[in-house]
Amino acid sequence: MRRAPIRLRVAAAFAVAMIVVLTLTALLLYIRLGSHLSAALDRQLRLRAQDLAALVRESEAPLGGAGGGQFVEAGESYAQLIDARGHVLDATPPLRGATLLTASELVAAKAGTIFASRDSVPGLDEPSRLLATPLVRRGRRLVLVVGATSEDRAETLARLRTELLITGSIALFLATLAGYALAGLALRPVESMRRRAEAISADTPGERLPVPETGDEVERLAETLNEMLARLEAALEHEREFVADAGHELRTPLALLRTELELALRHSTSPEELREAVRASSQEVERLAQIADDLLLTALSHRGKLTLRLETLQASELLTSIARRFEWRAQDAGRAIYVAAEPGTRVRCDRIRLEQALGNLVDNALRHGEGDVRLSGTPSHGFVELHVTDEGNGFPPEFLEQAFQRFARPDQTRARGGSGLGLSIVRVIAEAHGGSAHVRNIDPCGADVWVALPSAPPAPDQEAGA
Repeated sequence: MRRAPIRLRVAAAFAVAMIVVLTLTALLLYIRLGSHLSAALDRQLRLRAQDLAALVRESEAPLGGAGGGQFVEAGESYAQLIDARGHVLDATPPLRGATLLTASELVAAKAGTIFASRDSVPGLDEPSRLLATPLVRRGRRLVLVVGATSEDRAETLARLRTELLITGSIALFLATLAGYALAGLALRPVESMRRRAEAISADTPGERLPVPETGDEVERLAETLNEMLARLEAALEHEREFVADAGHELRTPLALLRTELELALRHSTSPEELREAVRASSQEVERLAQIADDLLLTALSHRGKLTLRLETLQASELLTSIARRFEWRAQDAGRAIYVAAEPGTRVRCDRIRLEQALGNLVDNALRHGEGDVRLSGTPSHGFVELHVTDEGNGFPPEFLEQAFQRFARPDQTRARGGSGLGLSIVRVIAEAHGGSAHVRNIDPCGADVWVALPSAPPAPDQEAGA
C-alpha cells in the first residue's frame, strides 16, 4: 500500500474512515430502533393487559370462558389466565392448556407485573414477548398473562439492515469517488510541479516551479523548493566558476612548464642551459603543487572535512616563528620584519594551519607591499587579533570587499602575480578555528590584514599572579 499513488492512498483512507462512520451510525440506528420497538411492544402489552384485566373483573361468565378468543388475534397475540397454583383457567386457543410461566415467574407475577421473552410458545413457533400481572376477581388471586409475537420487530429490523447495507454501500462508493476526485484536485498543483521539476536541468538555469496561489502547504512547498533551486543554482554556478578559475590558474604554469621543456629539448646545447631549464620547470612544478594544495584545502573546508589539531600557543612564539621563516626574503629585498605581541596573549589553534595562513599574509606583504613588515598580536573582546601590516600602496578600494574570495586579485591582468587563493585560504583557516579574517588600508599608506581567533584561557601562573 505504501507504493500505491498518494491519490489512491487518500481515497482508501477516505473509504476506511467512511466505513467506520457508516458502521457506527448504522449500529447506533439499529440499536435505537430495536430499543424503540421493544418499548412499543411493552406498552402495547400493558394496554392489552389492562383491557383484559378489566374484562375479567367485570365478566359474569365462568372462568373457563374468560378469554374466549374474543379480545386477541390468534397467531399474533395471546392471553392466559392462571390461578395462584399455576392452573390455567382460560387461554387463547393456540396455547391449549400449557402454562406460560415457570414457577419462579409465577411467584414474581403474584407480587407485581413482570416481562419475559420466549423463543416460542405452545402453538406459536415464533419468538414472543409476554407480560404477567396479578389481579383479583371476586376475592380470588389470579395472574393474567398477555403476549405477542416479536416477528414484526424482527422483520422491521431485518428490513432496516437490508436498507442500511444497500444505502451504506452506495454512500461508501460515492464517498470513495468523491475522496478520489478531491485528492486529484488537491494533488493537481503537485503534479504540475513534478512535471516542471522533471524538465529542469543544469542546462535550463532560472527555471522555477509553478507556485499555486492556494495559501496552504502546497504553496509553501513550492516556494521552499524554488528557494532550494535558487541555492542549488547558485552553488552550481559557484562550482562552475571555481572549476573555470582553477583551470585558468593551472593552465598558465602548465603552459610555461611545457614551453621550458620544449625549449630545453630543442635548443639546449650545454649543461648550463639544461640546468636552467630544469630550474625554471621546477619552479612551475612547485607552483602547480601549491595551487593543488590550496584547491584541496578549499574543497575540504567546503565539505566540512578540514580537521584541526588544536593546541594552546603564545602569540609571540607563533609570530616569531613566521618572521624567522621569511627573514631571508626580507633581507634580500632590503626590508625588515618586526614582531610585537602583548605578553601573555595565548591562542588555541592548529599550529600548522595557522602558520600557513599567516605565511600567506607575510608572503603577500613581501610580494606586493613595500617597506617594513610588522607582525603583531593583541587581545580584543575574547579574541586574539594577529595582524600583518606593510607600508605599500595598500589594496584598491574596490577590491577590499572581495579580497578573501577565491581567485580574486587586485590586478586581474597580472599573469604571474599569484593564483588568487592566498587570502581565501586565510579566511578558510580562520573560520575553521571559529574566527574571521579582515583587511583594511592604513592611512596614509600601507595595508593591514589580520585574523581574529578565539583566545585561550590564561595560564595558571598568570591567574595566580593576577
